[in-house]
Amino acid sequence: MRFDGVVGARSGKSTKGRGTPRKALLVGVCVAALGLLPAAAVATPGSGVSGTVVAQGTSEGRLGIKPPKGRTDVTFREITVQPGGSTGWHTHSGQLIAVVKSGTLTRTLDDCSVEVTSAGTSFIEPSGTRHRHIGRNLGTEPVVLWVTYLLPEGSALSDDADAVDCPAVR
Repeated sequence: MRFDGVVGARSGKSTKGRGTPRKALLVGVCVAALGLLPAAAVATPGSGVSGTVVAQGTSEGRLGIKPPKGRTDVTFREITVQPGGSTGWHTHSGQLIAVVKSGTLTRTLDDCSVEVTSAGTSFIEPSGTRHRHIGRNLGTEPVVLWVTYLLPEGSALSDDADAVDCPAVR
């Protein structure tokens, strides 16, 4: 090996690009070394923890969730609607995320449109008085819903609303 000069001295020639292969090799060696470390070095195993999926549903499309401004009460609730039963017309001061665990729920909305959601389906109920609705069980088995409420702190879970005069719903 031959050494011609002082460490750090410039010869006047451009050294641009000279160290690039060495730097790339060094980075590659470091990345490879990190890949050889056992996973336990960066994670700890859990113990004494179990979980149960109580309900799961898939949305028809994108879920547009808008939590309230400020502090939010989060409530998780199981709701059962017996055959022939209904929730009555109501609104919510925050959004709800619902999963139909069993049965089929038929909801009539403020514009008289009807949404039918069956077991394994999830949906959002929007907030505000412009979004009054009623949920009905028109089937022969109970409808079981798992609902997560995202409400402004201190709000009621729902507020009664006047019925909408829809031809098929009274």
